Order: sequence, then structure tokens, then C-alpha cells
Amino acid sequence: MSKFGTLVMGPAGAGKSTFCSALIQHLQNNKRPCFYVNLDPAAEDFAFEPDIDIKDLISLEDVMEEMSLGPNGGLIYCFEFLMENLDFLTDPLEEVTEDYLIVFDMPGQIELYTHVPILPDLVKTLMRGSLNINMCAAYLLESTFVIDRPKFFAGTLSAMSAMLMLEMPHVNILSKMDLIKGNVAKRDMKRFLHADATLVEDDPSRRVEDEEEGSKRVADPAAKKNIMGGESFHRLNKAVAQLIDDFSMVSFLKLDVQDEDSVGAVLSYIDDAIQFHEAQEPKEPKDAVENDIYESAMDR
Repeated sequence: MSKFGTLVMGPAGAGKSTFCSALIQHLQNNKRPCFYVNLDPAAEDFAFEPDIDIKDLISLEDVMEEMSLGPNGGLIYCFEFLMENLDFLTDPLEEVTEDYLIVFDMPGQIELYTHVPILPDLVKTLMRGSLNINMCAAYLLESTFVIDRPKFFAGTLSAMSAMLMLEMPHVNILSKMDLIKGNVAKRDMKRFLHADATLVEDDPSRRVEDEEEGSKRVADPAAKKNIMGGESFHRLNKAVAQLIDDFSMVSFLKLDVQDEDSVGAVLSYIDDAIQFHEAQEPKEPKDAVENDIYESAMDR
């Protein structure tokens, strides 16, 4: 019997926990069971109580205090400790049935997804062996990144790095779309959703800088203005954007957690990636009526 789940991850501040809450609420509204797993040892407030909380095993605050580690080192220690005590995670998951969607709320430290091998080992444990969870990653990137195009492509590169490292299906999401409503033309937004490399060349902020700076550029190539706005920096951004375009792996979905249709659309992509509906047995009309009667009785 297969199980189904999604890893909600991305940089700090991308809206991962907010998306998890909106996703769980949407599942509840549609009478679909959900199993919520918090794997962020620094998380404090939850809209929904996690079914498994890593803080019941180890917390980042305790590790930083007792081991004299910083936030990043402490987080890696927490995950190493989790890998040494996997029964804490796997034993409760054994009881989860195929009707549930398991939502893993991940921390925001980007090192876990790009160049530390702990998370790939955890993913292999969850997707193989007795658990056999069909999973995909939901990688969130804050939509405000599109205002600064080099920053957007840096974030897109981190998403592609996670895809290559984790070797699992990915759904990439531009979150907090309500924050840029009316600030980006629809034509440009379509190009951002497909990570069009020519966006770097068309960057309007660079054209303004060129007009303002002109001959005022400082001769020293190491000067801050030249490093962050010079031709070398532009060539680097073009190379990064072209690399992403050459791989043709990353495209984005739009997400506004305040819009339930938007949450539902993202969920449909997640379900397709994990083949959730293909594993569900069709219900007879009689069974559906009996379920409704049972749920009505329970509500009373």
C-alpha cells in the first residue's frame, strides 16, 4: 500500500508554514484527511497542531544553548539527531493510510536543500522501504523576488539545485502573489513563471542605472557600484539565467493563500506529481451517501 506526501520547503520567509495551514484547511473543507508533520525545530506557532513535531524530539533552541552552535549549525545537528532516531518519525507514519496526504513542513535554511546530504538521505528513507511514500517537493519562492530580476534568478537557481539534489518530483511555486498584484505586467509574469532567461537582458532597472550612471562610474572595478551594477555582474546574471534556461527544469505556479481556488490549483499539481488519484478506489454512490450520513451523525 502506497502512502502520499509532500515536502513543503524553500528559503526563509517564503511562506511555507502559511501555505501548510492553507493547504490543511483546504483539505478539511473538502473532507480529505491530512497528516501534518513539522520538521522545523525552530517553529513555534501553528494554526493546526502537528501530528508529529520534531520539537518533541529535539529543539533548535536547546541545541544552540547546550552545544554552543549557531542557527545553521544547530539545525544541521537537529537533522543528524533525527536521522539517528528515525523511529520517532517512521513509526507513526506506518499507521497512516493511503487516503491521507502527509504534509511535511520543512525549515528555511537553504543549505539543507543544496549542499548538505542529510535531506536526500531522509527522502530516500521515506520514499523507499516499508513506508513507500509517493512524495513530491513543493518549493516556495517569494513572488516579490520578481521585482529584482537577478535576485529572482538566484532564487530559481536554488530551486533547481534542490531538484537535482533531492531527485524527486518538484512543484515550484511563487508564493504571496497578493503582494505584487498590479506591480508586474501579465506578459512579464508569464515569462517569470517559465524563468525566461531574456528577462535579465530586458531588466528596466539596469537601463535606468545605465542612464543615471553613464560616465559617473567609478574606475575601480572593486567599487561597490561596479560590483553590483557593472558589466561583470550583468554577465554573471546572464550566465546564471542561461544555465537555468538550458536545463529547462524550472517553471512556477502562482499561489495566493487567501484564494482557496489558488490553493486548490496547486494541490491538483501536487496530486498529479504523486499520482494520488490513480491509487484511489472509486466509491459507489451508496458508499458516498453512507459516508455523508455517518459524518452528519458525528457532527451532532
